[in-house]
Amino acid sequence: MSRKALIVWGGWDGHEPDKVARIFSDILTGSGFEVEISDSLDSLKDAAKLRQLHLIVPIWTMGKIDEQCAIAVSDAVADGTGIAGCHGGMCDAFRENVLWQFITGGNWVSHPGGDGVEFTVNVRDGNGSLLSGIKDFTVKTEHYYLHVDPAVKVHATTRFPVVRWFHSTNGDVDMPVVWTKYWGWGRVFYSSLGHHADVFDQKEPFEIMKRGLLWAAEGKDEALAKGLSADSFQSDKKIF
Repeated sequence: MSRKALIVWGGWDGHEPDKVARIFSDILTGSGFEVEISDSLDSLKDAAKLRQLHLIVPIWTMGKIDEQCAIAVSDAVADGTGIAGCHGGMCDAFRENVLWQFITGGNWVSHPGGDGVEFTVNVRDGNGSLLSGIKDFTVKTEHYYLHVDPAVKVHATTRFPVVRWFHSTNGDVDMPVVWTKYWGWGRVFYSSLGHHADVFDQKEPFEIMKRGLLWAAEGKDEALAKGLSADSFQSDKKIF
């Protein structure tokens, strides 16, 4: 079975979604994927098609998603299709849709200081499988403060506050930058780095994103090999 990925880009232009889409497409095609790039959320409506994918890559800051699309993504990921994204393109997408937030593991609430804040990313599992060999590094970009699902596995963090603001009186906190989780049988990957496409000119953010995209996609092969499906998670109980 050939590996297929769908990249859906749009939303707020300030995050350069078209440029980020090309970077991620190059990563995936270079790794043997067939990649479809779409600038329409309608591409998320076909639940059966999404279930055939290895990977969905959302790059869509803000905007609104049709409930049918959100449910189709949920069912596909639960069936084993991976979902991976970065920055506002995944965790500041569709602010009104709580299902999306539950799938992805978090949502943006602030970036104190705006763009150009210099901060350190602390790698938490440098000896683990996902970020093995990557050391702590410094970036200069937006410093993302997120509300995060306690179920995520955190692979890298950053220390707040760097810029003094209303949150500062709470003292130092370590905010997740890179995390993984599961939704049903599907793998979910997120990195908060990616305000502009040039963030991926730096080797560490690029390598982290590459590994995350490929890790999320690998879950589909595992689900197929074990005969797993989203059907085992269906419930007639009220969820939302």
